[in-house]
Amino acid sequence: MIENEVSVEANVSEVNVKQSGHNYKDQYKIHQEPFYQQQRNEVQLYEAAYRSRLPVMVKGPTGCGKSRFVEYMAWKLNKPLITVACNEDMTASDLVGRYLLEANGTRWLDGPLTTAARLGAICYLDEIVEARQDTTVVIHPLTDHRRTLPLDKKGELIHAHPDFQLVISYNPGYQSLMKDLKQSTKQRFTAFDFDYPNAELETQIVAKETGMDAALVAKLVKIGGVARNLKGHGLDEGISTRLLVYAATLIKDGVEPRDACRMAMVRPITDDADIRETLDHAIDATFA
Repeated sequence: MIENEVSVEANVSEVNVKQSGHNYKDQYKIHQEPFYQQQRNEVQLYEAAYRSRLPVMVKGPTGCGKSRFVEYMAWKLNKPLITVACNEDMTASDLVGRYLLEANGTRWLDGPLTTAARLGAICYLDEIVEARQDTTVVIHPLTDHRRTLPLDKKGELIHAHPDFQLVISYNPGYQSLMKDLKQSTKQRFTAFDFDYPNAELETQIVAKETGMDAALVAKLVKIGGVARNLKGHGLDEGISTRLLVYAATLIKDGVEPRDACRMAMVRPITDDADIRETLDHAIDATFA
């Protein structure tokens, strides 16, 4: 699945893209500030990386705020953001582009990576390790001093726009040796380690995101902590901040808290009867 994919005809050069109007670039801008609560100094560090156009890798567990952070930084920097949700079926052509056969001949369609390089957007490859390794190597020339993207099928070498930056993310917690980035890829990026916030900060985040009372949100966060302590002891992943937001949203809509917690925080993460019973007991004890 590729989000925000755009197509550009073969005869559209970078100059023509700029001249085609502000709306083409503006459609990828984030116009409303995404809510993001800084945990440490990651905002300032990202700004420093962007000033030098250094590639950025964001690592952390599912639902801890990686994508929200990238969206926030694109908004703060006032830069277009083109996001690609990577998957194992994605090919290099899905990233760079391909020729399409039409009634009057063939036409070249840029992929999202090529579009971002032409426009000067931030290109965000989400869960990069889900893509095949023979696909991810196409980003290498964009992530060193060359900042170029060869379109071999088209016979064109794109020099990235001065504003272009590449950002990737993945969850190192459940990656196997078969699904991990090569060192030749890792060592082309600066990197941030993300994790779930501490209980006090996470309570603030969920309360702000949902408009729920902080005292009730603190109970959800407490249950989330119980689940995270089970990681590696029956759970592959703990309850994410995203799922806490889902539970709070259901409660705000009138769903009984225990039902909301089971629906949003327990049933999505495990089918193991013993783990479910443990978490259900924690929910009942918290909302007794």
